[in-house]
Amino acid sequence: MTAHVPDLKAEKIAGGVNSDARHDSAHKHVIGQAVYIDDMPEPAGLLHAYLGLSEVAHGAITAMDLSAVEAAPGVRLVLTAKDMPASNDISPTARDDEPVLADGLVQFHGQPVFAVVAETREQARRACRLARIEYAEKPFVTDIAELDRRSARQVTPPLTLARGDAAEAIAGAPRRLKGSMSIGGQDHFYLEGHIAMAVPGEDMDVTVYSSTQHPSEVQHMVAHVLGVPSHAVTVEVRRMGGGFGGKETQGNQFAVIAAVAAKRLGRAVKIRPDRDDDMTATGKRHDFVVDYEVGFDDEGNILGVDFHYAARCGFSSDLSGPVTDRALFHCDNAYYWPAVMAKSAPLYTNTVSNTAFRGFGGPQGMLGCERVIEEVAFATGLDPLDVRKKNFYGVGERDVTPYHQRVEDNVVHRVVAELEASSGYADRRREIAAFNATSEIVKRGIALTPVKFGISFTATHFNQAGALVHVYTDGSVHLNHGGTEMGQGLYVKVAQIVAEEFQIDADQVKITATTTGKVPNTSATAASSGTDLNGMAARDAARQIRDRLCDFAADRYGLPKEQIVFLPNRVRIGNQEVAFADLVKQAYMARVQLSAAGFYKTPKIRWDRDKGEGHPFYYFAYGAACSEVSIDTLTGEYVVERTDILHETGRSLNRAIDLGQIEGGFIQGMGWLTTEELVWDDRGRLRTHAPSTYKIPLASDRPKIFNVTLADWAENAEPAVHRSKAVGEPPFMLAISVLHALSDAVASVGNHKICPRLDTPATPERVLMAVERVRRASGA
Repeated sequence: MTAHVPDLKAEKIAGGVNSDARHDSAHKHVIGQAVYIDDMPEPAGLLHAYLGLSEVAHGAITAMDLSAVEAAPGVRLVLTAKDMPASNDISPTARDDEPVLADGLVQFHGQPVFAVVAETREQARRACRLARIEYAEKPFVTDIAELDRRSARQVTPPLTLARGDAAEAIAGAPRRLKGSMSIGGQDHFYLEGHIAMAVPGEDMDVTVYSSTQHPSEVQHMVAHVLGVPSHAVTVEVRRMGGGFGGKETQGNQFAVIAAVAAKRLGRAVKIRPDRDDDMTATGKRHDFVVDYEVGFDDEGNILGVDFHYAARCGFSSDLSGPVTDRALFHCDNAYYWPAVMAKSAPLYTNTVSNTAFRGFGGPQGMLGCERVIEEVAFATGLDPLDVRKKNFYGVGERDVTPYHQRVEDNVVHRVVAELEASSGYADRRREIAAFNATSEIVKRGIALTPVKFGISFTATHFNQAGALVHVYTDGSVHLNHGGTEMGQGLYVKVAQIVAEEFQIDADQVKITATTTGKVPNTSATAASSGTDLNGMAARDAARQIRDRLCDFAADRYGLPKEQIVFLPNRVRIGNQEVAFADLVKQAYMARVQLSAAGFYKTPKIRWDRDKGEGHPFYYFAYGAACSEVSIDTLTGEYVVERTDILHETGRSLNRAIDLGQIEGGFIQGMGWLTTEELVWDDRGRLRTHAPSTYKIPLASDRPKIFNVTLADWAENAEPAVHRSKAVGEPPFMLAISVLHALSDAVASVGNHKICPRLDTPATPERVLMAVERVRRASGA
């Protein structure tokens, strides 16, 4: 590649903030040049590991004969729980309930019991099949619907949120109803599965290349199991082929096994499960059963609600506590509940431990909330959108959440009003009613739903980030920070922020792999906070260097600092202009430090879990979607005819990236709510563990008409980086509009008198059963 030649007369830098800079790896993704861990040149002597999985859902291991495994061709090592050097626990919440390898007790079908290390991956896989393990099987449960959800075993303490007297408000309301909703889980189905490669170093050292959203946690887990200090473990990740939360904690096991084997054998070790085993042995989005009771009046005003959110958490705690907490944080969505009681129940099941997934419990919280809105609409005969608008949070009043944080940046009224007008909602609802009146088999439905999503880690200490910036003497910049790139565009956004600070073209900023050796103690790239945290940390580092350059220039040229102005690719010093690279060279010769470590911590946030009160979110992101569907009432099949989205991202750092996140998030959410179904059989086996049985959306499943617009007037009320807002998770929940449009279409067979109570995923089978149920109930 030729050296960059900056335009010293440009009025604006190329690729700065608020420009539509392409994803830094987009072209490499398309032509296959983006290097993932499995693409890296393999070290000499590389060995391959594979996992041996349990074949019962719950039972004690009474005998384990691995002699045939050890004697298999190419096998160099077999690891069991007793071979873990210092600890066999990788619980991310320090509850000591998640073993690296099962130790005497198996708690779900497909739980890793042993690991084989061989010369080739194929040899390791084949050797795993030779194990002879005997179990004393125990009773198991996979479905929380079978449990007493109020008293069943829990994996972590539950949460209660309360404001006002919900029981009294419901009892005194003119009208009351109660119900239950089942919400399915979801597999992450990242394109790149889990993978780790460990390279042993001298003394205690080991370097781990891990497909993880949380390099520091992998570092700590590897060090914990090996019994070495964290400084002996370096974790690096340049990019992931998707994560969606599934690589926040789930990568720990693979990294640990690779590292233990590498240190034991003195050779590099790589582990990569195939898709079936990846889906079987790693956690997913939590399934929920939401029980609700609501009191309301004839005008659709909700007076009190009582929620109970029970979740299938699996055999260990993993992140189920925070996930079920966040479900409660979003049991209000965009609505003010005058009196509310909400309780979580993180239930133990003999399934793989469920984990983080885009939205982190928020989507399930919102679904329960929106079901209540729908129930009230059917009970009163009102348009669901009218019920939604009646119950929105107010501005300056009716603005306190169930967790006692005030909603101070409410723009949901404007977002919904603009989308209602631009989508032609009212006219289309009338047209759909007319169509349904004359169409016997195909019915249409429409729904407009809002999103209010809180941004920040609810674990306050995670709301911090670090960054490292070097400026070289030719004016080029090296950037490193604690965030990880999984395709979402974090790297390019942070590079744009640094380019903006120095006023240099973005291609002068070198994006480098995330590594614990450069930026320590990083938080997971999760909670939609990657840019907010790492962008601010990088900006802090860049500003430190820029301020030093200003001080140097002011001193050298004998001018006040106010006369030092950074212009595109150059610096104005008094009445002369100097190329940025030339100023940097001068500063270097004068021994000015051209490197800085930046840091940022989110202000204002606090959370007292014991009291259920605080200010856990820095701000809220808002959006709305209007979706229209057609269903075949004879088969339950359906088509999403049109979706209109209006979403606000504050002052967007990169509209192209943000639009891509909104579109992708919506489609992924639509898959969760419609086609993606997890099924366990009567032996506790996951049967939907491959694309042949687990159906993610295809390109052909997207809405026929798909209009996505950013609110061009939006600005973050808080001083986040360039007044932008997070965009990773909030759009996922816009897909709730599709579920409610399906429900609206189903309800039409009963003249909208019966609430369909459509559970998720709303597969064609469930839609058909709902149609028949509504027909019977309405006498149609």
